Amino acid sequence: MQICDELKDLRVVLVHDWLTGMRGGEKVLEVFCRLFPKAPLYTLVHIKGSVSKTIEDRPIHTSFIDRLPLAHSHYRYYLPLFPLAAGMLKLPPCDLVLSSSHCVAKGVKVPTGAAHAAYVHTPMRYVWDMYDDYFGKDKGGLASKIMPFVRPHLQRWDVGSNDQVDFFWANSKHVAKRIKRHYARDSIVINPPVEAGRFTPQAGETDYYLVLSALVPYKRVDLAVAACSRSGRRLKVVGKGPDLERLKSLAGPTVEFLGWQPDEDLPGLYAGAKALLFPGEEDFGITPLESMASGVPVVAYGKGGALETVIPPEASDKSFATGVFFAEQNVDSLLGALDRLESQPELFEKEAMVKHAQAFDTEAFAQRIAEAVLKVCEIKFK
Repeated sequence: MQICDELKDLRVVLVHDWLTGMRGGEKVLEVFCRLFPKAPLYTLVHIKGSVSKTIEDRPIHTSFIDRLPLAHSHYRYYLPLFPLAAGMLKLPPCDLVLSSSHCVAKGVKVPTGAAHAAYVHTPMRYVWDMYDDYFGKDKGGLASKIMPFVRPHLQRWDVGSNDQVDFFWANSKHVAKRIKRHYARDSIVINPPVEAGRFTPQAGETDYYLVLSALVPYKRVDLAVAACSRSGRRLKVVGKGPDLERLKSLAGPTVEFLGWQPDEDLPGLYAGAKALLFPGEEDFGITPLESMASGVPVVAYGKGGALETVIPPEASDKSFATGVFFAEQNVDSLLGALDRLESQPELFEKEAMVKHAQAFDTEAFAQRIAEAVLKVCEIKFK
């Protein structure tokens, strides 16, 4: 991955919310790091060794949150302090601040004369669209009692901090609509990267369904666990998170919890599955495309970013399908989708699914980001 000549002398500073594991946002950041290998990185919290060598191999500067008690294991408890922490990050003089934000990274103070392009994975979901999933009255706990008082402050800060952003990039059309709704700002859509070349279809029979997800309530992994438990279908759940014990209590004997698995084991897990279950409403969703790159269809909730990547059999403008949708977030609706998938396996051709996923490959994403940065420079520094 080579940066074009026009960008080699550009002084870039990278900002990311926190570095605690390799998920979709970190895959985006990894490409930023490859495009700008000399760029320093600023973040709220950094657990050393939790992200790829490409990210780790650069100067990483953290906020005061990183030095607070239990910050590495319970950093989310400090959410009310995140805006302050982001605002206190002291960025050096530069030409471009490139932030990767799903929380507060876009709210950094930009050095005088610098442009700021914010790649937004989602507006801060904790205080906007998914507030109830995290802090609703039925959730209990101290956070649910405190957040009604904190939420208005965080919302005001989130909107006000947009004055520091010159250009918004959204990871999907779904997120672009949220940016417009909450921030009254336009954005360009640049879908996140998928390492399609890592995944290879395999021949032969498959006997399990797969979930690969952080185990938090809004991901709705409970639907997959309950549906497979009720119907006696095998399910492998890859991931960890605070919802694990609750999910185990819902699981029957056909459900297996594997925890997080090493990156090198994921291609085999995908390729051996009947389908990936994707029951949450996501901003975009990289795992469905990894599944398709493995020649494996997807059963997805029919809202959010999945509508931009999963092609159902009824799509009139396509000659192939990559999965099926279920319309309601309940077990019966998901079971109906599983039945439809199993009744028409001939519609999901491995070769077509792989080709579809390759259009979202990492190199294509890097090229789109480089072009977007050039456009920023053309507009800001002309």
